[in-house]
Amino acid sequence: MISARTSTESASKDRSAFRRCFYPDVSAREWNDWRWQLRNRIRDLEGLERIFPLTDDERAAVLRRQGALPVGFTPYYASLISRDDPADPIRKTMIPVQAEFVRSSGEMDDPLGEDPRSPVPGLVHTYPDKVLFLVTDFCATYCRYCTRSRLVGAGEYLPDRALWEQALAYIREHREVRDVLLSGGDPLILSDERLEWLLARLHEIPHVEFLRIGTKIPAVMPQRITAGLVKMLKKYHPLFFSIHFTHPAELTPETARACARLADAGIPLGSQTVLLAGVNDHPAVMKALMLGLLKMRVKPYYLHQCDAVAGSAHFRTPISTGKDIIRSLHGFTTGYAVPTYMLDAPGGGGKVPLSPDYIEGREGDTVLVRNHEGSKYRYVDGGENV
Repeated sequence: MISARTSTESASKDRSAFRRCFYPDVSAREWNDWRWQLRNRIRDLEGLERIFPLTDDERAAVLRRQGALPVGFTPYYASLISRDDPADPIRKTMIPVQAEFVRSSGEMDDPLGEDPRSPVPGLVHTYPDKVLFLVTDFCATYCRYCTRSRLVGAGEYLPDRALWEQALAYIREHREVRDVLLSGGDPLILSDERLEWLLARLHEIPHVEFLRIGTKIPAVMPQRITAGLVKMLKKYHPLFFSIHFTHPAELTPETARACARLADAGIPLGSQTVLLAGVNDHPAVMKALMLGLLKMRVKPYYLHQCDAVAGSAHFRTPISTGKDIIRSLHGFTTGYAVPTYMLDAPGGGGKVPLSPDYIEGREGDTVLVRNHEGSKYRYVDGGENV
């Protein structure tokens, strides 16, 4: 069942009341300190049950969970989750259930084939001119559908300058690399000083033309986007942010302020959303999310088909669902609010667009197309094939 909560309803939730109820000794100043949020993440059964009445399935899954992909999310993010509804969309992405431990056909531990394409620890080189730099395996929150569930939270990729130097050396040696995406884990859990150390060294490599940061922090811990962080980031343009958003409930005033700070600093913001069954796989929910992001100056960029990572079948939708959602957006709202629907080809094949097909056929040099309303039109095309 899709939650009926809208971004407006979520934004109006009183997080001060949540703080007073569950963190009565914590001041507003502490609550708004990202370091406090990070230190006080909800990480175990005791922390969960202090706030949420768990179902038997949730409780059993938490007790069973060991190793990578631990339970972990910030008190701020907890304040957005329904205490009483196990079908709450954000709750489903944060609190494990037993279905996580079921491996379905076609699922893999490393669905994107990153490990074989890692020439040095923490670096993935799949595309010719782009590398993925896993600077840490630590996140402020652990999404239950994470494509790197084999790694995150395991302590394998700690913020280690010795490991970073190996990756930097590889990038320096490979002049074809123009684009470096910092990811993990979440790069924004690093201190300003550590993050700047890394950005500065990448920025001074002549053939590196673009830097990107992939993060979920503005959605789950917006307190991290401080004036000091933004002042530092401004020094390393062209710098882009890819922000992971899941549901309109995340679009709070706090998140809006965090995105405004980044946008005001001249940092282009794009969203990446994973299509998730029972979370955001309804056209109305997706439209609210995409339009809400656009109002925050975040361009909807990618809508991802959920990767076939082990234990994720309960989150995956048919590809037809994603195509129907794109159809529901195209032509019915501004084009800026329509993301590109993408499948990451299993085994390291890279991203493949899964766009709906609006071409009905061809007769000689005339192409028959169908528009967003279902009406058909003829277009004279000089090309031989379409």
